[in-house]
Amino acid sequence: MPGREQVPVTADSVLEDLDVAALAYAERAAVATHAERGALRDELTRRCLPFAGRLARRYRGRGESFEDIEQVARLGLVKAIDRYDPERGSFTAYAMITISGEIKRHFRDKTWGVHVPRRLQDLSLEVGHASMVLTSTLSRAPTPGEVAERLNVPLEAVLEAMESAAGYSPASLNAPVTMDGAGEFGDLIGDPDGALEMVDDRLTVAELLLLLPARERQLIAMRFYGNRTQAEIAAELGVSQMHVSRLLTRVLYWLRQAMLSDVRPRWEYGTDLRADHQDVTISLQRVAGVLTVAVSGEVDRDSAARLRMGLREAVSEARPDRVIVDLSAVSLIDAAGVAVLLDAASAAAVAEVPLSLSGAQPYVARVLGMSGMSGLLARDGAGPWEPGRDG
Repeated sequence: MPGREQVPVTADSVLEDLDVAALAYAERAAVATHAERGALRDELTRRCLPFAGRLARRYRGRGESFEDIEQVARLGLVKAIDRYDPERGSFTAYAMITISGEIKRHFRDKTWGVHVPRRLQDLSLEVGHASMVLTSTLSRAPTPGEVAERLNVPLEAVLEAMESAAGYSPASLNAPVTMDGAGEFGDLIGDPDGALEMVDDRLTVAELLLLLPARERQLIAMRFYGNRTQAEIAAELGVSQMHVSRLLTRVLYWLRQAMLSDVRPRWEYGTDLRADHQDVTISLQRVAGVLTVAVSGEVDRDSAARLRMGLREAVSEARPDRVIVDLSAVSLIDAAGVAVLLDAASAAAVAEVPLSLSGAQPYVARVLGMSGMSGLLARDGAGPWEPGRDG
């Protein structure tokens, strides 16, 4: 204005004026009433608002609106005024630290879309600011090594901060993929779960496993959950590898039958894990021209020779009677046992002695049926066994 001396305003004069104003506020507030103290506080706050605005402008262009940053800076200014103690130094320096800290806390706690450790959040801000300065100085984008050298931090820390910066504003899963908005980004993530349809089967198997004896559950756990071989299981339990194979075969067959049937099949085996092998026993009984050969135990490679001799003896003694091989007490039969029964059937055919098999348990009947011996199977005089019927 005409007649008034123009005094240039510098940054130092502004800072000095704020320090003087803050000291005057502190002196007057110490003796003022509560209402007067509030008016003095509002007056100093209005005078310092441009200073808070300048600090807020330093953080523009970092993904947050300037209005929000400015509000945070003003909140920091109010905190600095309330906590100011003239005996502890310059108000301006204290206000700058308080406002900058409040803004940094806002960026750290309120603006990150993904949780990132505080150390990386602060370093990410410093890396971003250093990158802008170096870009202006070098007229190109700086390398991570140049940023690390400027910040005097390890290169690994800068790379980690750059990677974590992606968590500040992650892409939305609902963002459109095409210009017409036909699809969303989330549609491109993940594939149909092929095992989803097996959930019911898994739950059913889990319930059936709980119904098995303890030794069978232990075997299943060691074999299919512990990925142990049969030899390893046998060595740990002190039984033969063949016996482990037999037990696993029994369990898996029972589980299959239980899964495919509405009526749970009965478990017909013992519970002694170390009962390694059930020896085959053979007994003969002749009633009304019918010679019944009762077989019990497990018919495998170890016991097949004994059964072969017993059946041949029965065929030779039966002439011209009929021979029925009672398998109701046979809990297991393998290929060697099937070969013995085929040999007995051939011997009976040569001797012209009728021979049939009866009482086979479900597992044994299934093995015999798959071996082509279904024509010899009968059930307690109810006629020949038919594949698919319950055992």
